Amino acid sequence: ILGDKTRMERLSVQENAFIRPSPSAGSLGGVARKTRETIVLCEAAGFDYIFVETVGVGQSETAVHSMVDFFLLIQLAGTGDELQGIKRGIMEMADGIVINKADGDNVEKAKMAQSQLRNALHLFPLPESEWSPEVLTYSGYYALGIEEVWDMIHRYIEFVKDSGYFDVRRNKQSKFWMYETINERLRNDFYQNAEIEQLMPLLESEVLSARKSSFVAAKEALDRYYSESKE
Repeated sequence: ILGDKTRMERLSVQENAFIRPSPSAGSLGGVARKTRETIVLCEAAGFDYIFVETVGVGQSETAVHSMVDFFLLIQLAGTGDELQGIKRGIMEMADGIVINKADGDNVEKAKMAQSQLRNALHLFPLPESEWSPEVLTYSGYYALGIEEVWDMIHRYIEFVKDSGYFDVRRNKQSKFWMYETINERLRNDFYQNAEIEQLMPLLESEVLSARKSSFVAAKEALDRYYSESKE
């Protein structure tokens, strides 16, 4: 889900595989909601494994983390910014980290990155799951290390199911998406209101010219919306 179908020529022709590419446009909120809906549909259809690929822009990771059982962070070896290029928040979300392109001249760089990331993870508190995130190396080109990555994911799932955290995480996600769906609906109803569409440019102008504060303008817009909703 959200993957680049053009990179999956062999997978896309498999009878038992389904790929839903990333949409070309749309808000992150809308994409996230539709992705969540697609996951639920795929589970109902009986798919054993559902992968959600994120483009890696920060916000998208947070959205995807809130709808998956295992969050895998993939890093490239040899870029020189294995640590600097990762935001602390994303590292703390990861249930596992994989260093890709660990082949050829990059083998030693990948091992060094693996060591650095392992040391960095030791500085973070243990996640709520009480699982210690692992750092592995992998070569997509030579398909080396995939068994180890797959084993790590299965061990994690077994670990959190035994501890009860698997259900805790899913319940939290369901609660999160209930509120997120309400918030999105309220935002859409507000901004698609005809009177609000006319009012907002005027309020923006008054805020930018310092005739009104942001808070006063926001209250005026909300009061107008609620008064119209009551009519």
